[in-house]
Amino acid sequence: MDFFLNKLDKHLDNNRSLDQNMNDLKRKLENLNALKEDTDSKMSAELQPRKKLKKQVDLWLETVERINGEIESLEQRVAQSSTISRGFHTANVLKKIQDVEDLLQQGKFDQGLVVDDLTQIGQALTTTTLVGQAAEICKKEIWTCLMDDDIGKIGVWGMGGIGKTTIMKIINNQLLEETQKFNIVIWVTVSKEMNVSKIQKGILRAIGEDLYEDEEEAIRAGKLYKRLIKKGRYALILDDLWDKLSLEEVGIPEPCNGSKLVITTRKLDVCRYLDCQEVKMRTLLEHDAWSLFLEKVGRDILNYPNLLPIVESVVEQCAGLSLAIVTVASSMKGIRSIHEWRNALNELSRPVKSVTGLDEKVFQQLQFSYDHLKDEKVQHCFLCCALYPEDWNISEFALIRLWIAEGLVEEMDSQQAEFDQGRTILNKLKNNCLLENGEYTRYVKLHDLVRDMALRFTRVKPRFLVKTGMQLKEIPHQQEWTEDLEKVSLKFNKFMQIPSQMSPPRCQILTTLLLSHCLIESIPDCFFDQMKGLKVLDLSGNNFRNLPRSISNLKALIVLLVKKCPPLEKVPSFSKLEALKRLDLACTKLKNLPHGMQRVVNLIYLRLDIEEVPSGILSKFSCLRHLVVRNAFVKGEEIGQLKKLEFFEGSFYDLNEFSTYLQALHGRRQQLFRYQIGMSHCRRPRAPRLSWKKTIELEGCKIYRVGVTFPSDLQQLNIVGGIVDFPEEEVFFSWFIPTPKGMFSSLKELNLFECNKIKKLFSCSWVLRNVQNLEVLRIQFCVQMEEIIASEIEFVEEEGMGGSNSNTIHFTLPKLRILQLCFLGQLKSICSANGVMICDSLESIVIEHCSRLQRIPLYLPPLDGGQPSVPPLVRIVKSSKEFWESVKWDHPNAKSRFKPIFTS
Repeated sequence: MDFFLNKLDKHLDNNRSLDQNMNDLKRKLENLNALKEDTDSKMSAELQPRKKLKKQVDLWLETVERINGEIESLEQRVAQSSTISRGFHTANVLKKIQDVEDLLQQGKFDQGLVVDDLTQIGQALTTTTLVGQAAEICKKEIWTCLMDDDIGKIGVWGMGGIGKTTIMKIINNQLLEETQKFNIVIWVTVSKEMNVSKIQKGILRAIGEDLYEDEEEAIRAGKLYKRLIKKGRYALILDDLWDKLSLEEVGIPEPCNGSKLVITTRKLDVCRYLDCQEVKMRTLLEHDAWSLFLEKVGRDILNYPNLLPIVESVVEQCAGLSLAIVTVASSMKGIRSIHEWRNALNELSRPVKSVTGLDEKVFQQLQFSYDHLKDEKVQHCFLCCALYPEDWNISEFALIRLWIAEGLVEEMDSQQAEFDQGRTILNKLKNNCLLENGEYTRYVKLHDLVRDMALRFTRVKPRFLVKTGMQLKEIPHQQEWTEDLEKVSLKFNKFMQIPSQMSPPRCQILTTLLLSHCLIESIPDCFFDQMKGLKVLDLSGNNFRNLPRSISNLKALIVLLVKKCPPLEKVPSFSKLEALKRLDLACTKLKNLPHGMQRVVNLIYLRLDIEEVPSGILSKFSCLRHLVVRNAFVKGEEIGQLKKLEFFEGSFYDLNEFSTYLQALHGRRQQLFRYQIGMSHCRRPRAPRLSWKKTIELEGCKIYRVGVTFPSDLQQLNIVGGIVDFPEEEVFFSWFIPTPKGMFSSLKELNLFECNKIKKLFSCSWVLRNVQNLEVLRIQFCVQMEEIIASEIEFVEEEGMGGSNSNTIHFTLPKLRILQLCFLGQLKSICSANGVMICDSLESIVIEHCSRLQRIPLYLPPLDGGQPSVPPLVRIVKSSKEFWESVKWDHPNAKSRFKPIFTS
């Protein structure tokens, strides 16, 4: 009976702890997805021509996608379980927590995300499968011209949506294999907003040349001409050329000696103006169009004989255009009602209003797909995509954040819940083929025809004014700012000016104004006087010193973004901006909070770079979820009072303030999913050195023992120049943080720099209890450091154990990857004479200027048969040659597993 009761108690304990474990899993998954989003953002910056993604990064991204699906499935199984059976899921949840933790550890790519792609002569592009016999014939025709040295210019033309870009992307990738034929392959997307400067910059960027924004077009043309001649045989592809182009103005040499210029265009006269060999793209043959439609709509439609005549008529209405077929079929996927199919046919058969010449038919099919979104909010989310420049890789994170700002995503209790809803909308747009995957993971694009359709809708209601990335030197003329405008986007028009004499645009119902990354130097004070309905204003990436006073009266404003405006030093009063929820003033010269901030109590997102935060102000923002305060110290009690806070980055003056913050956190149901906390006696704090999502850094702090505690989920701890005054015989971490077992079980990285009074870092028991998940250990410039892990006798005394010194102590650090010991002139041992370190994951040891260190107590067990489990070249020791030759390894097989890299 007792055995049964014990088993029942254990099962009930599992059941009770399951909710806590599930919450822990969700928090860790949020961290993982946030890390993935950050990685995606870095990818967009690093994936330049002649670069490719590291295999380990690609595999990591795939694994994160897979783990998200597995956890979603697990959550559903738990939710459907009975009270009795729920406890049986505990092991699976714990396993998934460990999987997510492992991915968080693996997702730190200190050495960058990309490597040189020396095998390529150009940039590989994402492609889709070529459909149909007509497309294959066209591809062969283009290829024949490319291989013919007598043909220098090729013009591929045909109506929009027919597949010109698709076929040329495939050919581009095939040309990359022709290393004997071409020295370089260059792809430049031109688009409707064509200008000479944009084409020049695209070519120069593709060939890896420096860009100078203020360089005149004629000078840049001469430079480009010389560079292309120097490259020898080149293949230059200009995709989506709309207008006649002067090669001389751009700086493109007349192709000869095997070099090629290929253009794609909707206009035959563009091909003839450039004297190209003409290749016409033709529509899909009837049987190919039917096959493609079946692939997208689902082949089970063949099981409904009564539908087939109507379906065939729908396919006929798509007129052999692949884009039209894909969008219509995707919109009708899963629909098997004859009434809905009849209605679809009627909609597609309506007379077409004139749009743009040959493109009327495809516009009709695209509008059909748009109409079938049905949900007005989702339709508005789609229209917001047109606020970005043509052919732009749009960050999914930035897009969803815009939808949230626009109120198109319902406000929820957490940022993660809102982003989940945003991703659901984004997937719906993808599934209806109104959005396509971008060039990078977690980025999307609009097909140029799809964007044209969105802009066409927004010429009426809701009315948009969009002139993005067009190199405008002056803001649109007064006449274009009509009273019925709802959204305006002028993003990415560098060095755009707003004339001081310009009258305030009369746009009372304007809700969104995007003027980011235009390098605007000044905005007239009265500019926003007639924009009383403005809710979203993005002025990021500009060069003005002052914000105009008219911003003070925007009482409806919900989002104000003024980040990355380095000269900004003065803003008007914010006392009337009581509706404001999101404010970003990061990376400016502002010294103080704007006047009237105490009235802006609805903020949920706040980023600041200021010198001083008035006492008591932050605690007024009780709705805050995201808070970043740089360059100023904050009060621990105030931050602790922000019960809804999910992410915090900031600095406390000392450990007392930090302890006050932790005490104020008591009673919170949910921990922060991300924090970056600094403590410093410096006049102005700086951001911590970051590798992980949960980081604490002590810089120049007075370090004492009484009352010090740290969050149990801490991932990275940095101690820099700590002022430590304690008995020399003490072991630092046992004295400073006498934690119970497992207190630091989440710690991934520990950095100790310039802590001069520490002689002994860890006790044996502290290591065995607390750092089993440690991945990185760096100790540098600690001039009195003698031992990393103190001698074994202290361990015996601490644990009350007997035994002789001959007993070997095994310090197992299964996840340690990086060990760096630098400028430790007194260091004698890593661990005691009878201790060995078992570090199966160790990849790198850096030992520099540790002249008294004589042994490396490292043990790496071999596989069966004596073969190492990891090839020697994977692991390195970076040191002087003298040290490598003189140091003793406790286990010779460990030394054979490492490759030396000598520093001198």
